[in-house]
Amino acid sequence: MGKAKTNGSIPNKHLYSRLSYLHQAAALLGSQLGKPHISHQNAAASNISEDKPEHSDAQLSPATDQLRLNFTRHLLTDLRATSLKSQIRLSPAIKHTICKHCDTLLIPGETSTSVVENKSKYGKKPWADVLVVKCNTCGRVKRYPIHSPRQERRPNRIQVSDNVSKHATKQPGPGDEKMDVS
Repeated sequence: MGKAKTNGSIPNKHLYSRLSYLHQAAALLGSQLGKPHISHQNAAASNISEDKPEHSDAQLSPATDQLRLNFTRHLLTDLRATSLKSQIRLSPAIKHTICKHCDTLLIPGETSTSVVENKSKYGKKPWADVLVVKCNTCGRVKRYPIHSPRQERRPNRIQVSDNVSKHATKQPGPGDEKMDVS
């Protein structure tokens, strides 16, 4: 006999918390891109000695932004590797915010550009709208259909397709007569 399973326990909870932490840290660093970085040491030094010339944040910003971007990419690479190794599925919302090729956090307007395309004739079909997200780091493009529902996972699709095939092959019987409307 084995241990009785307890209800409500999540297996590998520490891995879920690690994945959550990595994504939150990457999102925090990604949201600070383009903003000036003032360290506590620089602020204290500027208050003590006013005669020394200070480095402006505009001069340090490109290097600081590049460091933040690289560290964000490193965190997201670790996130992807941890989820693959532990076989934990990431939610589609998290996957949509990460570039598959270079692991950059896709922030609209900063690290990515988003456009809605409709390649139907004259754009007349509203169900053909596609959100196109282009990564500014590597140039890769991801396309997401906007109005179509997500496809079910494979085990659920097979059950649905079996039910459809049973109904499609049904032959009309003696009780299945057509009604005259006129």
